[in-house]
Amino acid sequence: MLIRQLPARSARPEDGCVNARRDIAAMLTTTFVAWMGQRTTAVALPLVALAETGSAWSTGLVGGAVGLPMLASPWWARGLRQRLTTGRALACVLAVQVVGLLVVPVGAAVGRVNAIHLATAGLITGCATALSGPGQRALLSDICDSLGSSVATKMLAWQDFVHRVTMILAPPAAGWAVAFGGPLPLLWAEAVGVSAGAVLLLSVRSTARVAAAARPTDAPALRHVLAQHGDIRRAVTMSGVGGLVWFAFTLGLAILGAEAGRPGLLISAGMAGYGTGSLAGALLAPVLVPRMPALATMATGWAVLGVAFMALPAVTSSLVLLGCVAAVGGFSMPLGIGALNRLISTRTDGADRRAAFAAESLVHDGAVSIGLLAGGAVIGVVGAGPALVAAGAAQIIVAFLAGPWLRRRSAQPNCAASGPSPQMVMIVQRVKP
Repeated sequence: MLIRQLPARSARPEDGCVNARRDIAAMLTTTFVAWMGQRTTAVALPLVALAETGSAWSTGLVGGAVGLPMLASPWWARGLRQRLTTGRALACVLAVQVVGLLVVPVGAAVGRVNAIHLATAGLITGCATALSGPGQRALLSDICDSLGSSVATKMLAWQDFVHRVTMILAPPAAGWAVAFGGPLPLLWAEAVGVSAGAVLLLSVRSTARVAAAARPTDAPALRHVLAQHGDIRRAVTMSGVGGLVWFAFTLGLAILGAEAGRPGLLISAGMAGYGTGSLAGALLAPVLVPRMPALATMATGWAVLGVAFMALPAVTSSLVLLGCVAAVGGFSMPLGIGALNRLISTRTDGADRRAAFAAESLVHDGAVSIGLLAGGAVIGVVGAGPALVAAGAAQIIVAFLAGPWLRRRSAQPNCAASGPSPQMVMIVQRVKP
C-alpha cells in the first residue's frame, strides 16, 4: 500500500525540469529555422517580384504590407495575443504565416504574380509575425519561470544570439542558392522551414498559470502596461528612438560610399563590423545581463551605439577602422536588448507580460519602418554625415534622459517609516503599567 501511494516517477520535479529544457530547445530551434527562412527570403523575394511584375516599385510592396498589421495590432490583436499561452497556439500562428508565404510561389507556379499577390502575402505574414514574435518571447519566459529567477533572462539572450547568427549565415547562403537555383526555390524553402518550426512548437506547453482573455476588453491595453511599469516604459522609449534613427546607419553609409566613389564598400564594412560585434555581444549576454543593472545596461548600450554613429563619418577613409567602430556599437546592442527582455520577464507575468512584449515590438518595429520611410528625405536635406551625427546624438540624449541617472530621489521617509518620534516614545513609556 505504501508503494502504491508514492508519487509517480513522471511527477518528480526533475522530470519537469527536463520537459522545460526540451521545450526551450524546441523554441530556440524554431527561432533559428524561422529566421533563416525570413532572411533568405529577404534576398529572394525582391528578385521574384521584379522578375514576375517587371516593376521596381513592386519589390518593396511585401515589406510595406507586412508593417501595416503591426501598426494596427494594438486594436485587432489585443485579445488574440492573450490566447497564445501554449506551443500549440503559436504553431497555429505559424501555420497562418505559411499560408501567407505560399501566396507568391504558388502564384508564380500556376500563372503570373501581380501586385495583389504581393500585398496579400505581406498582409497575411504581417498579421502572423505581429503575434508570433512577442508571443514566443512571452511563452519562453513562462516556461523559464519555474527554473529560476534568472533563467528567463539567459534564455531570451540565447534566443537573441540565435537570431543574430542567422544575420551572418542567411545572406551568403541565400546568395549561393540564388546563383545556382534561382530565387523561387528559396520561397518554397522558407514555407517548409516555418512549417517545421510549427511542428516543433506543437510539443511545447506552458506550465504557467495564465488565464486567457475571454473578450478583447479583458486584455490590458499596451499603453496601460507601459504606464504601470516605469522602467519598462523608459526602456521601450530608448528602443523606439533607436529604431527611428536606424536609417542613418544603413542608408547613411550607403550614400556616403556612393558620394566617395566607393559604392557598397562602406555599408558592407559597416554591416560586417556591426554583425560581428553584435554576435560577440550576444554570446556574452546570457552571462553578463543577469548580473548587471537592467535599466543602466540598456541606457549604456544605446549611448555607446550613439557614440559609434557620431564617429562613423570621421573614419570613412579606412574600411578597417569603420568596421571596428561599427563593431563596438554592435557589441553593445545585445546587452541592451537583453536588459530590456530582463525587465519585461522579471517585472511582469501573464497578460501584462504579453502586452509588454507586444508593446516593445510595436514601438521598435514601427519606428524602424517610419525611419526608413522618411530617412531618404532627411538625408537628402541635411546630408548623410550630419544625419549620422544627429542620429547618434539623439540616442545619447534619450539614454541620458530615460536612464536611471536623472531619477528624482525619493522623498524623506515619513514618521511611520522612520520610527516613532521622541515625544511618542515618552507617551508610550508613561502609559506602560
